[in-house]
Amino acid sequence: MANATLNTPIGMLTLEGDEHGLHKVYFEEGNSNSSEIPQCLEEAVNQLTEYFEGKRTDFSLKLNPEGTKFQKEVWQRLNAIPFGKTKSYQAIANELGDPKVIRAAASANGKNPMAIIIPCHRVIGSDGSLTGYAGGLHRKKWLLDHENPIKQGSLF
Repeated sequence: MANATLNTPIGMLTLEGDEHGLHKVYFEEGNSNSSEIPQCLEEAVNQLTEYFEGKRTDFSLKLNPEGTKFQKEVWQRLNAIPFGKTKSYQAIANELGDPKVIRAAASANGKNPMAIIIPCHRVIGSDGSLTGYAGGLHRKKWLLDHENPIKQGSLF
């Protein structure tokens, strides 16, 4: 398994993968320098860099996350949330065919192994509130602001 770290505006990201695809993308606490990038992770690092530069709105990478069948089904739903949009946990449960699976869907969302690439940050509470994010709510807010098509400027 190859690893790479990428310095982003909201902290260090670690990427793990191999020739079969990207396995994990997660935030690291603390400071570090970007690492040498193994060939199998170069495209993922390039696409994430473009995302943070505002040049990319979706990813086209070979993904190979580990998870249960249900988790993978939830992650597919997350991947269908368009850039700049959000969806509630309840809406995802409804899409899965059973509104009662909201807790299971939220749990699968929280176990998403690929921050940003599988956009779990786009899932919010039914009342529009920012709710849990493994990378921290400050990062979730930053990501949603970054993807907002209407950029708020300063008057002064």
